[in-house]
Amino acid sequence: MTPRSPIEKSEPAQTASPPAEITSLKQLKPHQWKSGIAAWLGWLFDGLDMHLYTLVAAPFVATLLLSTPADQMVKDRSAWIQAAFMVGWALGGAFFGRIGDKIGRTRALSLTILTYAFFTGLSFFVTSWQQLLVCRFLTALGVGGEWAVGASLLSESWPKKWRPWIAAVLQSGVNIGVLLACLTVYALAAYPHKYVFLIGVLPAFLVFWIRKHVPEPEEWKKAKAEAKTEPGVMDLFRGKIRKTTLLIIGVCACSLTGWWAFMFWHPQYLRSLPEVALWPDSQKQQLVAKVFFLMIAVSTVGNFFCAWLAKKFGYKRSIQFMFLGFVTCVAITFGVPRGYQSLTFWLPTVGFFSGVFGLFTMYLPPLFPTLLRTTGAGFCYNIGRIAAGAGIALFAFFLKVGDFRTVLLFNGVLFFLAFLVAFKLPELPKSEGGIGEERPE
Repeated sequence: MTPRSPIEKSEPAQTASPPAEITSLKQLKPHQWKSGIAAWLGWLFDGLDMHLYTLVAAPFVATLLLSTPADQMVKDRSAWIQAAFMVGWALGGAFFGRIGDKIGRTRALSLTILTYAFFTGLSFFVTSWQQLLVCRFLTALGVGGEWAVGASLLSESWPKKWRPWIAAVLQSGVNIGVLLACLTVYALAAYPHKYVFLIGVLPAFLVFWIRKHVPEPEEWKKAKAEAKTEPGVMDLFRGKIRKTTLLIIGVCACSLTGWWAFMFWHPQYLRSLPEVALWPDSQKQQLVAKVFFLMIAVSTVGNFFCAWLAKKFGYKRSIQFMFLGFVTCVAITFGVPRGYQSLTFWLPTVGFFSGVFGLFTMYLPPLFPTLLRTTGAGFCYNIGRIAAGAGIALFAFFLKVGDFRTVLLFNGVLFFLAFLVAFKLPELPKSEGGIGEERPE
């Protein structure tokens, strides 16, 4: 056998050398910018479409039932509609997550946006609470799917060491969408509530640009080409992945139930305050929109604070800290009766700690193999929303024998449970943007 020359020996090393690390925005390639813009806008419209209903739930459902927001039936039906939304969100995360692993990230992203845009707009035409429930359920399929697909698209396209900051920027897209929902409701307060849903059609126009300009990630295309067999949903519950799957489901089920119960019931709490109850409906609506606006603005700051925590202390400790912050702020906010002026200050402090949900955006996808990534992230994160839907409906039952403040106070226990489960979460290795030890090859 002829020995190799020194040049021949060095060639494989040159071929295998990793690409230069990207350290600035100027070094990003056009396809990375396009992927980032597509995912961010998708999340922005996510926030818009998901919260248009939340802000007008009680008065709009009251209109459909020919009743008033104070009617117990209105509280029950509006809670059922929101519960259906949460279940649809969970199923959409699993369904479109699987679609994203099968047909690609950008194709699935387009389908999710079309879904939630179409059915949000269709809510304008409903004439009964049952029709609204169906529309919100179908809207949620797209919203849940967009989370998983958009998160995986960016985790595979952008530099891994930037992930905590990418998570914060993505979550800020949701927050801006919620702020737009607040502005929409505020501006249209004098009009019938159904008009806010027409704004939800706007995201559909984004799809044309995505399909033309945003490519599939190379990481997904390579994995797809090299795979002899592709993993299925049940592989989430096999081998080493099973523990991660169950832990993420536990954390998300507790925290999302707590967060969405808070987001859904605190506007009703504001409307029920003695000094607010006699206000005109339009004035109540503007108060709710104002507090929502402040809450989401503060939560945007929380997103970047959480990213800083993750860079310094890792995902696991940051998640624990933010859940503990949730528990503390909920106890302070609802531990004693407060007027609407005091609540205008304290409610946004609870929103600050919602930055933890932004971390899950970049933390979850790398925990799963490439061809199980959107399936795993979408299923494990969003399946917790089924528990959230059940929790919202359950709280409606307790409101028959209690009051909003007591229910919202005890809701904080769920964040404490999430805090406890978070101690068992894995830490991402350094190569994946975390601070943990490298995984063995």
